[in-house]
Amino acid sequence: MAKKKRLRLIAEMARKIRAYRELKSRPRDSQKYALDYETMKRPLTGKMLPVMAWRDVRKEIRLFSLLAGLKLFGIGRMFTRKSWLEDHTEPSYWQITKVKVDHTAENMDHGKAWGILTYKGKSESEAKEVDKVMYHDWRLIPKHMEQQFKDFTPLPEPPMRYVPYPPLLRAMMLAEHHKAGGSGEFKEPALPLKRDVRLTRAYFIAQAKEKQMTEGTAV
Repeated sequence: MAKKKRLRLIAEMARKIRAYRELKSRPRDSQKYALDYETMKRPLTGKMLPVMAWRDVRKEIRLFSLLAGLKLFGIGRMFTRKSWLEDHTEPSYWQITKVKVDHTAENMDHGKAWGILTYKGKSESEAKEVDKVMYHDWRLIPKHMEQQFKDFTPLPEPPMRYVPYPPLLRAMMLAEHHKAGGSGEFKEPALPLKRDVRLTRAYFIAQAKEKQMTEGTAV
């Protein structure tokens, strides 16, 4: 019989205490994402923000800076981002359902938020944590425009017309391409799901000529 492993209570307690101390000593979001707006550096890490982000950082605002000035910290309100408004014609926004504020932050402008994401007009069924809350491009959607965002009907996705080749067949085609000395980029093959061919007399004549050229004339 295998020897039963002895439980070391003191060592297990010491491990839990070390894990708890590491958890308590890790920097909070208000320290981690603090920013010196003159040098554009984060004091904790000393890293400088990308130059392309300086304009938004100076003119725009973070999500929790908006939530801190709203009733019930913005629960039930809708928020979008500047990049979404510029890149997509379909509405993309978060509807906040839960907020956990970091009360140790000076202006209570840090924390975690949860909500239902609608991206390019398609809403998700369950709430999840809002990502990129520290970005400086968040916008509050006015109440008189909320229904306009919600009434959008996404267009149906076009039917799938092509599917990728099976892995083994694709590997054989890739080997043939290299064997033939193909130096250019390998064009990914795709199988059509539907082949629109008019079964005319010319089509069958062309098929017979192609078969004769490949197999030869019977003797």
